[in-house]
Amino acid sequence: MRPARRSACVDHVRQKFQVSERFACRVLGQHRSTQRKEPRGRADEDALTADIIALASQYGRYGYRRITALLRDAGWAVNVKRVERIWRREGLKVPQKQPKRSRLWLNDGSCIRLRPERPNHVWSYDFVESRTHDGRKFRMLNLIDEFTRECLAIRIDRRLRSTDAIDVLSDQFILRGVPDHIRSDNGPEFVAKAVREWIAAVGARTAYIEPGSLWENGYCESFNAKLRDELLNGEIFYSLAEARIVIEGWRKHYNTKRPHSSLGYRPPAPEVTSWPASPSGAASPATPAVAPGPVMH
Repeated sequence: MRPARRSACVDHVRQKFQVSERFACRVLGQHRSTQRKEPRGRADEDALTADIIALASQYGRYGYRRITALLRDAGWAVNVKRVERIWRREGLKVPQKQPKRSRLWLNDGSCIRLRPERPNHVWSYDFVESRTHDGRKFRMLNLIDEFTRECLAIRIDRRLRSTDAIDVLSDQFILRGVPDHIRSDNGPEFVAKAVREWIAAVGARTAYIEPGSLWENGYCESFNAKLRDELLNGEIFYSLAEARIVIEGWRKHYNTKRPHSSLGYRPPAPEVTSWPASPSGAASPATPAVAPGPVMH
């Protein structure tokens, strides 16, 4: 028990039973000197507590470790233990850990998986569905870089087809270059002949996961779960335009501000580097050649 609580116990016994301080301390096994020492907190305790409560209210699904990273990013020189102490003292709830899922193994006992080794090595994409307030469904196509954990794009529309997947990839190929591999499940939009031929034409390779082995696309599945848990489950979208604005704002926050546990509680892309303006007549940075999208009839 902390000294402050022990002192409070002595005061409670004295008031309830009308006994002396000496008698109450002797019965409770408390040294009398602790009654004379007034506990003093740090000068910045109130300000830090207010900031922790504000961040916990803003990011309801963040635990004290991510809150600590956000505080440090805001200029606080604070460690995890102090934030945890204030967190528990204020009765803030730490999100419960999800149960671990078993992985599927091959018949020979091996577990083979293409692992990202550098930026632009492996990209992955997948669909997530949600609804607007009127009950109409809309889809999101999420594209991430598995090495940096950065969400490269989220395309949102009522319907998304294979041509939309090509359009999203084409935009990112122009901005970031062509990755070595593109991982996805076996959805019809991803295994379409037009998509496979177009990806091969630009020099990338497809990496389809085994049917039923969602863990093989774990990076994208993890991102989808965070998107649903931290945003979709707590928002009501009254129109598709509103959904696009709010989700794009969350994507930028995820890339530039949200602490990522596997990155040492740093965001995936804390800074955005832009090309300097080229002088007149100077050659612009080389743009990777991208094959034109197929014409669908």
